[in-house]
Amino acid sequence: MKRIFIGIDWLLFIPALILAIIGLAVIGSLVPDLLTHQLFYFVIGFILFLIFGIIDFRIFERLRTVIYLLAVIFLITPLIFGQITRGAVRWLEIGPFKLQPSELIKPFMVIFFAGYFIRQGKITAKNFVYSILLLFVPIFLIFIQPDLGSSLVMAFSWLGILLAADITFKSIVVYLAPFLLAVPMLWRFLKDYQKQRILAFINPLKDPTGTGYNLMQAMIAAGSGQLFGRGLGRGTQSHLRFLPEYFTDFIFASLCEELGFAGAMLTLVLFGVILWRILVIGKKAGNIGMLICEGIFSYLFIQIVINIGMNLGMLPITGIPLPLISYGGSSFITTMISLGIVGNISRLKKEPVSGIMSFK
Repeated sequence: MKRIFIGIDWLLFIPALILAIIGLAVIGSLVPDLLTHQLFYFVIGFILFLIFGIIDFRIFERLRTVIYLLAVIFLITPLIFGQITRGAVRWLEIGPFKLQPSELIKPFMVIFFAGYFIRQGKITAKNFVYSILLLFVPIFLIFIQPDLGSSLVMAFSWLGILLAADITFKSIVVYLAPFLLAVPMLWRFLKDYQKQRILAFINPLKDPTGTGYNLMQAMIAAGSGQLFGRGLGRGTQSHLRFLPEYFTDFIFASLCEELGFAGAMLTLVLFGVILWRILVIGKKAGNIGMLICEGIFSYLFIQIVINIGMNLGMLPITGIPLPLISYGGSSFITTMISLGIVGNISRLKKEPVSGIMSFK
């Protein structure tokens, strides 16, 4: 038991703990009936943080092919056994709890792609394209659920690993040129509600009571908190249900309303400390550890940016939770597993930094 706490990275643990407590406080204020569920996720998440902090992450890298296949199978299960919720099939129901496979596979897909690029040595156009095909399978399975947000997050984590592997931005553009040219065609494959969200972001005032409603209410809630907020339990936008998804996707707007600018800034600073610490650990780790840290950094960073951006009206609305804050077990547990893996990389003897790969 003592071994679990020896070598724990406190610069990861303490900010995560404070953010989780802030999340519990806001959720307890908004939906007291769900606080018990979130406390359960809180306990499980921190237990997994400690467990993954002592399991050698290289074990998962050696099993990367098995992990990839299991992840793909796991993504298929909601399409077979999942329940339709508001037109989407993303969750598996286990008693009173729901699991979201597209969330839970994130850290393991990061390990898979980090291991893939390490094992390739010199990366050519051929195996670069092959990595895109490997990425396409889970992204496609997530996209058809439909879950555009999680698809973007997974793609961004893959891109983060590539950038960490010393590839130049110019090389990425050259290799991805055929795919980038096809991006405008993706509009045809978006669901109607996804198209409406993008159009509402461009001009929310065009339909403030329809497609632009969520965006307008989120901005009103975030701005009404002013400096120190209205206080827990006193947010009118959330408690009177003007703000939709007020304890999941739009919890940052609820947080701003009840804790104000001060609470929002504290949240951002704590996220900043976690992201900074991940980069520091990755820089010192070298090789596979560095790529894993960069992949985890990338997906946490993009989730934070997208969630807060859409809450403040700066980005289109996408169903992405705010790590450690939003209600939900899958997101919380996934984040804690990811931080546990980073903590394990920090704990282990550092690998010598060497030239990881070269592109030609």
